[in-house]
This record gives sequence, structure tokens and C-alpha cells, in this order.
Amino acid sequence: MGISSNLSEELGGLFNHWTQVRITDTQVKKLVQIAMAPNKDVLQKLHSGITDELSANYTNICDKVYEYAFGSPNQQLDTTAGTLFGAYNAVTGYFQNVRNYKDDETKFKSIIEGTAKLRGQTAFNLCRLFEQHGADVLRFN
Repeated sequence: MGISSNLSEELGGLFNHWTQVRITDTQVKKLVQIAMAPNKDVLQKLHSGITDELSANYTNICDKVYEYAFGSPNQQLDTTAGTLFGAYNAVTGYFQNVRNYKDDETKFKSIIEGTAKLRGQTAFNLCRLFEQHGADVLRFN
């Protein structure tokens, strides 16, 4: 119990700090594109600027994350709008509040051990890098 309490406090402190770190809409879009990339081929196309070869499915998913990031009432709060925490929350919130699942069990598995977990972890890692090194971590070219 003590370990999870300490982890919860650490994450809470980190997320509170992220509410103070500013990020532009363009940077959020780049973070989302990288975090939602399903494979290295998509990342390579992003880095090479070959966005017209990205799949419609991937593009549609990114668009839905953007819509959530910039349109959800929860994303318009002072702690989320234009903040690094809001960018992270956009990715995780998409999987929890927007994406359609076959059933609740499928949703749970995705969040605990599947795609949602992987994309959320990637977004978390990108946010940590952004916090430490700035927007250069989101450069494609």
C-alpha cells in the first residue's frame, strides 16, 4: 500500500507541475501524432514529412484526439487548456471517453494492458521529454 501511495503522490506532483508547463496547439498536434503512431513506419513517414501516405484510419484517430483535446469541456479548464497536462490528458481521455469499444471488458483490457496503455505511456514519455528538453523533442525534420 505504501508503494502505491508514494507513486500516487509523485504522479500527482508531476501532473500538477505539468499544469504549469505551456504547450501550443501545434505542439499538441505533433505530440498526438507521435503518441498515436501504431508503428515505426508511421513514425518514419511523420519524420520524413510524407503525411499524404498515412492511413485514413490513423489520420481519423488523430483527428478524434484533436477534437477531444480542443473541444471537450474538461480540456478547457485552466489546468488543461494549453498545458502539458492537457496534452497528456487528451491522449488518455480519448481512450477513456471517445473511442468505441466492443464492450466494457475490451475497454478495460485496452486501458490496463493494451493499445490504450501503450499510447498513454508513449504520451507520458513524450511529456516528460517535453518538460525536460522543450519542443525540440517533437520535431519531425
